[in-house]
Amino acid sequence: MTMIKKLLRVIARPIRRGSEHKGRMIQPYRGYGSSHRLALVGRVFRQPGRASVAPQGRFLRDLLRFVRRLFRRGASDQEVVLAVGDREFRTTTDKYGYFGFRVEEAQGLPLSEGLNEVRLCLADDADICADVEIYVAPRRAGFVVISDIDDTVMYTGVANKLKMIWRLFATGAESREAFPGVGDFYRALHAGPDGQQDNPMLYVSRAPWSIYEMLEAFFQRHDIPVGPVLFLRDWGLTVQRPLPRRAVDHKRDVIEDMLDLYDDLPFVLIGDSGQHDPEVYLDIVERHPGRVTAVYIRDVTGSSTRAGEIEQLAEAAKRADCALLLSDNTDDMIEHARRTGLIGESNRELNRESIR
Repeated sequence: MTMIKKLLRVIARPIRRGSEHKGRMIQPYRGYGSSHRLALVGRVFRQPGRASVAPQGRFLRDLLRFVRRLFRRGASDQEVVLAVGDREFRTTTDKYGYFGFRVEEAQGLPLSEGLNEVRLCLADDADICADVEIYVAPRRAGFVVISDIDDTVMYTGVANKLKMIWRLFATGAESREAFPGVGDFYRALHAGPDGQQDNPMLYVSRAPWSIYEMLEAFFQRHDIPVGPVLFLRDWGLTVQRPLPRRAVDHKRDVIEDMLDLYDDLPFVLIGDSGQHDPEVYLDIVERHPGRVTAVYIRDVTGSSTRAGEIEQLAEAAKRADCALLLSDNTDDMIEHARRTGLIGESNRELNRESIR
C-alpha cells in the first residue's frame, strides 16, 4: 500500500507554473539557448474536468489526479504563443499535443545569460498560460557537458527493470544514491579550468518527465550543478498504452540537437557501461570530428567482456582525436580531466555556485 501511495503521489503531481481552463493545460519543459538561437518544447493536453467537491485526504486527492491524468489526451492543432519581451512567436501542436519553438535569430531578444522566465499561452484562450524558464549559456563557457543520469550520476540499476521502476517511483530524493565523487567532478567541469566558465551542464535520462522535480531535488541535495535542462521522456501512460514508449535514439537525438545549438563549443560526454552509451558516444565522435573532447564511461557491470568491448571503442575514439576513459572510480575521471585541462589543477577550492 505504501508503494501505491508513493507511485500515485509522483504520477499525480500537478504541473507547476501553469493554469488550467476547461480541461486544457500547457505543460512546458525548460528551454535552452545560446547567444543567437533558442528552443523549448512542451505539450498541450486535455483531461476530464475538476470534481465539484475535492475529496478529503491526500490519498483520495492523488487518486483523483491520477485518474484525470490517466484519461488525459494530447490536444492537437492548438496554437501556442511564446512571449519574449514585446515579441511573440507562434506554433501549433502536433497530433499528440506536443509543440516546439526554435528561434534561429535570437539576437535582440531581451534574454540575459543564465535563466530567463518567459510565458506561454494558448492563442484562443488567454486564461490558459504557463511560465517557463529559458537558459542561455554564458559567452565565457569553454565547453558543454552532456551526462547520462541513470547509473552514471545516480544509482538506479537500469539493467534490472523491476529495481529501476522501484527506485524511480517509490523512493524520494533523500534516499537516492549518488556515486562517490560525482558532485566534485561535475562542479569542477561546470567551473572549467579557470573556475569561472560556468559551462552548460545538460542531462539526459530514460526516466519520465513526471520525476523531473525529484531529480532537481536530488541534484541540489548532492550539490551537483543541475543546469536548467533535463532531457527526459514522456512515457505516455494511458489505458490504451500502459507501458512506456521505447526510447528509440533518444540520447543520440538530444546530443545531435545540442551539437547544432552550441555549434561553437566542444563537448564532454559522460555515461555508463550498462547500456549503449559507449557505442552511441563513439558514433557521435566519428560523425562529428573535433567536436567531442572527452568521453567518460562509468563501469557498472564489472564484466571483463564488456570492458574489452569498450577498450576497443576507446582505440577507435583515439583515432578520432578523442579520449575515452572507462573506470568505476570518479577520481580517475577527475585526474584525467585535470591532466587534459578540462578542470583546474586543484578542485578543492571550486566555486560551488551552480545553476539552480
